[in-house]
Amino acid sequence: MSPVAYDSLLSTTAVISTVFQFLSGAMICRKYIQKKSTGDSSGVPFVCGFLSCSFWLRYGVLTNEQSIVLVNIIGSTLFLIYTLVYYVFTVNKRAFIKQFGFALTVLISVIWYTNRLEDQREQMIHVTGIVCCVVTVCFFAAPLASLLHVIRAKNSESLPLPLIATSFLVSLQWLIYGILISDSFIQIPNFLGCLLSLLQLGLFVIYPPRSYSGHGYKLVEQAVPF
Repeated sequence: MSPVAYDSLLSTTAVISTVFQFLSGAMICRKYIQKKSTGDSSGVPFVCGFLSCSFWLRYGVLTNEQSIVLVNIIGSTLFLIYTLVYYVFTVNKRAFIKQFGFALTVLISVIWYTNRLEDQREQMIHVTGIVCCVVTVCFFAAPLASLLHVIRAKNSESLPLPLIATSFLVSLQWLIYGILISDSFIQIPNFLGCLLSLLQLGLFVIYPPRSYSGHGYKLVEQAVPF
């Protein structure tokens, strides 16, 4: 298989697996619709998912990476739908509007700033890539509180094993793709994603779950960025 064909195959499988990961939010929204309430769950993962996909979409357009563009068009659309569903069923609409408004302000501000660098395309790509990395790394850092809880309780029951395993595979695919196309902005966050996923998987070995009825084996309200 030629290197170009291998790149194409890897990017295709990475897009498919990432989209399936994004679709986990549909199951969460289905529960909201059934209960006609979001309960005490947070809408921040949906807002952050929309923000992350939007930034990566812009990065894909600037770098002309079609696989990045495709997966993040789908991702930003899905997360926007999830955000709207959450808004419909949450009782704390005002706070949620503030959160979404802040995300939009950040997105518009970065786009406005980078558009001023139109004559310096490499700098435009560099700044956008840095923002994408920062947003994605912040996402990957979100489960650290759960890790501390697991270590204190010495029980990995609260961790979502299927989601963590999927996150590792998706991050690994994009890491390899980033290496193949020599893009450090794709490599760095996905390398960190692999490390964090491996750390969480290691906790299942160190602190085996006492039962399989815990919250970790139910659907988790966590958005996984590209």
